[in-house]
Amino acid sequence: MNLAPFMYGKIADGVEFTNREKETTQLLQNFHVGINSILISPRRWGKSSLVQKVAESPLNKKNNVKYCFIDLFNVRTEQEFYEVYVRELLKVTSSKWEERVAQAKKIFKKIVPQFTVGLSPDSEFSISLDWKEIQKAPDEILNLAETIAKLKKIKLVVCIDEFQNISFFDDPLGFQKTLRAHWQHHKQSSYCLYGSKRGMLMELFTDPSAPFYKFGDVIFLEKIKENYWVSFIKKRFRDTGKNITPEQAARIAQLMENHPYFVQQLAQQVWHLTKKECSDKDIDQAVKNLWQQNTILFQRETDNLTNTQINFLRAMCHNVKQFSSAETIQAYKLGTSAGVIRIKEALESKEIIDTVGPQIEFIDPLFKLWLSKVYFK
Repeated sequence: MNLAPFMYGKIADGVEFTNREKETTQLLQNFHVGINSILISPRRWGKSSLVQKVAESPLNKKNNVKYCFIDLFNVRTEQEFYEVYVRELLKVTSSKWEERVAQAKKIFKKIVPQFTVGLSPDSEFSISLDWKEIQKAPDEILNLAETIAKLKKIKLVVCIDEFQNISFFDDPLGFQKTLRAHWQHHKQSSYCLYGSKRGMLMELFTDPSAPFYKFGDVIFLEKIKENYWVSFIKKRFRDTGKNITPEQAARIAQLMENHPYFVQQLAQQVWHLTKKECSDKDIDQAVKNLWQQNTILFQRETDNLTNTQINFLRAMCHNVKQFSSAETIQAYKLGTSAGVIRIKEALESKEIIDTVGPQIEFIDPLFKLWLSKVYFK
């Protein structure tokens, strides 16, 4: 029996992955014909799991498509980017240590990568690059994916997570221009860019003045619909010898507002409490357990908010829609209509709320429940 039938906080794959058929098909088509793709959504909506799912398609082998995954979560300088970029491309396109060294010697003419190996050279190695050499010949690195793809006669898809971190580099605009100038000419390699900071990604890819504007196919992920969650939750319970009714599965999805990460998290808690047949009390207790686990975090979150920001969140918990109306401003003590705009921007900057279409939503639906049932009572 699977001890974790619901997956959150890690890449969901195989039976743990649900829906996204439309996005999967779209990405697969883009990658196979060489179209760059940008995924934008609030954090924890399953972007990484989606890309990984596409990379596992058997059609990739048929069409000779290989994937390179790069995560920039702890990369804050241009030099670090280059070193991670070279290391991961060499790792995914050559299986043996000797092949990687030979490939590097063949490709690099002006830059000399320094290799450091671990106990297992084929899997553990790092690369250091001389910054002065990089500045003289960045082309060798920025064209590396295309160069390798042509040498090996493959299609190469470079998938970069937390791409918005390039905004922290010393000269982010200059670096973006340099990347775009090289990558836009590549034919055998394409790029899939995504990350957890929706606002920063929007600035990078949807601002007409930004270098990466119209760099590729921008895909805005939507929430997985409730009916898919109901089928998925029921099946995962059934596959592990337990039962849950459609109404109970729907309630789990509704409580977490169809948010992929949190639906899986609550479903796992409910599954753990269920002996054989799920009860409504199991769901209530699971929600309470999650509140208790996150109370310190949520309390710290609220301690860092101003009174007007707290009042704005209270209005959201009461399902207010017209935040700038005189009635709402007075009832919730929000100050002025101009102040409401500043409050909203501040809460978005703190990644507490997000605007999805015409709706303002909590990024964390569990935080909303905690505010409604515990903090505001």
